[in-house]
Amino acid sequence: MAKALFYTGQYSISLPEGHKFPHQKYAMVRGFLAEEGSFELKPAPLAKQNVIELAHHPDYVSQFLSGALPASAIRRIGFPWSEMLVKRSLASVGGTLSAAVAALDTGWGVTLGGGTHHALHGEGAGFCVFNDIAVAIQYLRSVGRIRRAAVIDLDVHQGDGTAEIFSGEPDVFTLSIHCRSNFPFRKQRSTVDIDLPDKVADEEYLRWVDQILPEVLAFQPEIIFYQSGVDALYSDALGHLSLTHAGLEERDRRVMQTARASGIPLVLTLGGGYSKPIELSVQAHVNTYRMMHKAFSS
Repeated sequence: MAKALFYTGQYSISLPEGHKFPHQKYAMVRGFLAEEGSFELKPAPLAKQNVIELAHHPDYVSQFLSGALPASAIRRIGFPWSEMLVKRSLASVGGTLSAAVAALDTGWGVTLGGGTHHALHGEGAGFCVFNDIAVAIQYLRSVGRIRRAAVIDLDVHQGDGTAEIFSGEPDVFTLSIHCRSNFPFRKQRSTVDIDLPDKVADEEYLRWVDQILPEVLAFQPEIIFYQSGVDALYSDALGHLSLTHAGLEERDRRVMQTARASGIPLVLTLGGGYSKPIELSVQAHVNTYRMMHKAFSS
């Protein structure tokens, strides 16, 4: 039976012309994966407000859901508020929650969305409304399914929201390998931060991945969330690094094989990708999902 892949494309937001966020990539990735047939595509359910509040301040959550956030807070998020944005944000969290439960039940779970790692406890930022990974970890802990979790964030931008939410939390390991000069310009402190200079390419990047993965395993997490953004690609408009498609595939393989060999359930979230043309990011995302299927189905 094919692995369920949860998607949020049923909720399409309308953005101003020239907006930096490439919303079309989600449908493009989904189209390729649907054609290949390796996954059973399922619409992500909407997360409940009380579950989101496990990781976010209730005032922020209720104000966003009702459209009552100040204009300055909406500008930090980067999307115009709408009822459709509310549903898409709830589905983004719901997809990661579903993938996390699937991972604990079967060893791995995938969502065609999520990775909204810039959302902090009390505000959104950088195209991120709610921090789906943080919500999923807090939910699994609240129902007693896990105690310890790790986040491997290999998006080119630091996972500042995840780091802030779990600051001082001994049972959550947050790793971020990101570009030093990139957004967010005010970094938070993860458990481990590896901030790379501009133009780092495959060989050096993979050395850092190899160096840090044993430290993640030494933490002995009961689940790993892999933020698999592909914006470290050489063609990315917002990236500043110089990885190739082959380098990204090898990055994914090493993370996935490490989790599989260690028997630690792995959750895959989509994350960033802003190449010009966007087809290059779409190709990289599709490669990540193919590698996940190969790593856990063989």
